[in-house]
Amino acid sequence: MSLQPNNFQLEPTTVWSFPDRGSWATHSGKYRGNWSPYVPRNLILRYSNPGDWVLDQFMGSGTTLVEAKLLNRNAVGVDINPQSVSISETNLQFQCETNTKIFTRNGNATDLHFIKDSRIDFICTHPPYANIIKYSKGIEGDISLLGVDEFLSEMKNVAEESFRVLKKGKMCAVMIGDVRRYGKVIPLGFRMMECFLQAGFTNKEIIIKEQHNCRSTDYWEKQNNNFLLLAHEYIFVFQK
Repeated sequence: MSLQPNNFQLEPTTVWSFPDRGSWATHSGKYRGNWSPYVPRNLILRYSNPGDWVLDQFMGSGTTLVEAKLLNRNAVGVDINPQSVSISETNLQFQCETNTKIFTRNGNATDLHFIKDSRIDFICTHPPYANIIKYSKGIEGDISLLGVDEFLSEMKNVAEESFRVLKKGKMCAVMIGDVRRYGKVIPLGFRMMECFLQAGFTNKEIIIKEQHNCRSTDYWEKQNNNFLLLAHEYIFVFQK
């Protein structure tokens, strides 16, 4: 098992594309909707330092935490689904030369009471896109089960908690995509961005990430509908 990607270089522009999603360490694409490890690797290296505390409050299968461990950052991962916490803990069970503290917790991204004010150096997270992929069968507080308006209402609380726990001057990176309903595009990304701006953040960067191997692509190609396939996601980098 290789613990590092081959020939890795930081992305120099605001357009990112990773046709090879990355399979070093314990990374894989088995957990539906998880992001390519190239994304958190780029973000962690650019916006944090060794020994910093990184937070991912939508931990999923632990991609961000694995990268934090490999890159000598301490990390806290939170997920509302106990199954995701278990998967993450399994994915973190590898040996490497770094000496880090990695904590996982079953919890809600809207309530990070166990983290004191201004304790986190960098937030690096990938929330669900409203109810595009449902990550549980009815867990209370799971925002992947919500429609767009309810999702955005909860994301306001997520943004406020993110602002509270982050140190002043530090960065918060969030990846999200737009959605389509009844043939119409809902700009979920920019609507979520407004939640973070209203919480007090400012925009540092807006990165466009190209999507590859989207599971819905084959379905929509067969429908012969008169609209474009959504093939982009946004990575918003906010600053406190």
